[in-house]
Amino acid sequence: MADDAQQKTLPATPRRIRKAREDGQVARSRDLGHLVAIGGAGMLLLGFGAPLLQRLQSLMGQALRFDAAALADATAMHDALAGIAWLVLAFALPLGAVLWAMAAAAGVLSGGWNFTLKAIEPRLDKLDPLKGLKRMASKDQLVTLLKACLLALLLLAIGAGYLGLHAGQFAALLALPPERALTGAGELVVAGLLLLVLALGVFALVDVPLQRHLLAQRLRMSHQEMKQELKETEGSAEVKGRIRARMRALATRRMMAAVPSADVVVMNPSHYAVALKYDEAGGGAPRVVAKGADLLALRIRDAARAARVPILQAPPLARALYAHCELGQEIPAALFAAVAQVLAWVFQLRAASEIGMAPPEAPQALPVPPGLDPLDPRAAGARAAGRRRPREGAEA
Repeated sequence: MADDAQQKTLPATPRRIRKAREDGQVARSRDLGHLVAIGGAGMLLLGFGAPLLQRLQSLMGQALRFDAAALADATAMHDALAGIAWLVLAFALPLGAVLWAMAAAAGVLSGGWNFTLKAIEPRLDKLDPLKGLKRMASKDQLVTLLKACLLALLLLAIGAGYLGLHAGQFAALLALPPERALTGAGELVVAGLLLLVLALGVFALVDVPLQRHLLAQRLRMSHQEMKQELKETEGSAEVKGRIRARMRALATRRMMAAVPSADVVVMNPSHYAVALKYDEAGGGAPRVVAKGADLLALRIRDAARAARVPILQAPPLARALYAHCELGQEIPAALFAAVAQVLAWVFQLRAASEIGMAPPEAPQALPVPPGLDPLDPRAAGARAAGRRRPREGAEA
């Protein structure tokens, strides 16, 4: 297991991060939650100190008021206690709701919004004591424990120091009337909360990026896991190969079905074959409806012979069309003159066949530019000269 953990050196993929969020694994900072809760309480005391103080004074006045009638009547005592309880709830529930909302907002700020029920689903592996000890001794738990101990010691030191410095003021509150005592206690408590908020703010600044780093470390992947995920998302190489082979077969069948409708097939006797079709009504240049090399070229030739499609042996033009035209694409403008001669020969061939005349001679020496025929030595020389010119210019 240790060797496997050491092999997890790759960062988590978006798919793994998404699955982790679905499982409830999100970077959450408890220190940020504590900061927001205590800071929110301090802000409430500062902003609503006067109304809260009046409510506390009213509550204390009712609770400490002596009523002889209530002592004599159990029902009156019950009603008095119920009234005090409702006052406490009316004071505590809004405050608790606001603090809960602030804590929830802190969680969203640290790790984003994430709603899932998988985190509370029962898991039997949680009952395994060995796995429990391993989780307790993990690096994340040790870091969290050390950070919690440091925070507790710091807060304890701040609290003890603050109480020690203001012990006389707290003792003097006992001799004051309740109204003044509550006011003075509120001021001392708010000042102490501000010190605690500063300490928690420092820890939150460290804890938020720390939790994100620890989560990224937990989600790291090994090379095997990366390969497995790639296989699950994109499929295995064998399956993809079969899919590509099937797609090629379908494309070849569609292409072969278009050969009988072609006007002419230009061939380089047995290596290349390109079928062209010209739509007189639609206009535009002739289009390539099929092309192939070697065995596929022979299949195109046989399909053309079976459909009585004219076949022209023109190696330079066949090579140029095969190299520079895709299926369904119009021929390039540089080949218009050569293809025009081919189509003229096709039209003459059809006319001669209709009237029973001898077929015309096939065109020879078609005007194919040297840059389009891959095997033309002039094209090779032009490419070599083009490669030499930059070097010669650079040397100059």
